[in-house]
Amino acid sequence: MSRSSKSFWAFVVGAATGAIIGILYAPDKGENTRNKLYFQLNKYREQLRQLINDIVEGKEVPETLAKSEGKKVVNDTKVKAEKLLEDVEKMMSQIKAK
Repeated sequence: MSRSSKSFWAFVVGAATGAIIGILYAPDKGENTRNKLYFQLNKYREQLRQLINDIVEGKEVPETLAKSEGKKVVNDTKVKAEKLLEDVEKMMSQIKAK
């Protein structure tokens, strides 16, 4: 995982933690706070379900930094694997020739 993606996730976790603590210590009644929190979590849950369904159905998901970096890693790995395969085939042909 790249440094920028680690920083991004650290920011997201920190922001979420801060938001939850802020909500829990808000000067509103506990029941109102729980209702607000439940509403927001339910909204995020539905968005996450929709995203998962889109991925499963093969719909085009917006290009993100993580997705583009993942594609780059896969392509680099493929090129290296093909090079290793060529090297192994060369070595096998040299062994057979002797």
